[in-house]
Amino acid sequence: MDVFVGSIDQGTASTRFVIFDGGGRRVASHQVAVGSLYPRPGWHEQDPLALLSSVETCIDEALQSFLTRGHAKAHIRTIGLANQRETLLTWDTKTGEPLHNAMVWSDTRTASLVRQVKSRKGADLVVTLCGRPASTSASAIKLVWLLCNVEAVARAYDAGRLAVGTVDSWLIYRLNGGLHREGGPVYVTDVSNASRTMWMNIRTREYDDELLSFFGVDAAKLTLPTIHPSSHPTAFGSLATGPLAGTRITGCLGDQSAALIGHGALTAGSAKNTYGTGCFLLYNVGPEPVISTNGLHTTVAYDLGNGHSLAYALEGSVPVAGSGISFLVNLGFIDDVKAIDALAASKPPTGSTTPKAPSSG
Repeated sequence: MDVFVGSIDQGTASTRFVIFDGGGRRVASHQVAVGSLYPRPGWHEQDPLALLSSVETCIDEALQSFLTRGHAKAHIRTIGLANQRETLLTWDTKTGEPLHNAMVWSDTRTASLVRQVKSRKGADLVVTLCGRPASTSASAIKLVWLLCNVEAVARAYDAGRLAVGTVDSWLIYRLNGGLHREGGPVYVTDVSNASRTMWMNIRTREYDDELLSFFGVDAAKLTLPTIHPSSHPTAFGSLATGPLAGTRITGCLGDQSAALIGHGALTAGSAKNTYGTGCFLLYNVGPEPVISTNGLHTTVAYDLGNGHSLAYALEGSVPVAGSGISFLVNLGFIDDVKAIDALAASKPPTGSTTPKAPSSG
């Protein structure tokens, strides 16, 4: 019997579902654009339910394409998930519904909070514990802002009804049926996503009380997703509804970690660079974390579980790459994204001019 694997790729600008055969060849896929909201300059939000709907649509459409090629859905044995990292979602554990729009990783409204955090006593210890300096992308900083500025989030926190998580946690929670799941809801994440939040100890790969305390978070008052290896046979549950209901989710990775594996950068000293909404360079440093003194982020690249491969990475990122080209299109400087190649090739390099995005959102 032929064996196939489904892959959910939920990114900042789009969602897709790809079905691969046993040799890693793409058999069927479907992709949809994902909308964004920009309430104020520097703010970048997305609708949590729209993110979920985009995944469900892509699964349905890709499966139809798969079936028309003569395959059977029973041959799709398992599903993996790759997702945009650091984007923070909040929902009510009693209703299962979102409490606010997702705060996207590129949202910069927390810039003043970041400056305060970096100036506080203990900021250097935070870097040592979690592997990264504070930045506007970090989930921990976003939660501080939400608790101070969004009444629904603050009320849920005070009542002990607040669930928080990155995109993987939200999607897995809802794809498993949310509150309606027999056996109870699934609140999980993997180490690659958890290592981007600033709540996880980079060495123990567990939530750290000192880090939670530093950010003023009382773990007893909110539901944090349980951290698991990136590959696990049961931790991520299975699809509760839809044409692939019952299919297990056995892999979960932040999108940049997934790209590292996809490029085969599985040994210390290997690296990959991704050009997407932003630009992300990950350098595999092997099974022990390396803390940068030059502003790079230490992150868990992946943990394949059961005593198999664990790798850390050093990461450098530029938040505006493809989104900068989209910015030029939206303002009418170019008619189409593809035109940027011809335009760039038509002029000699200046050697001294560097484009700079004026804002995010």
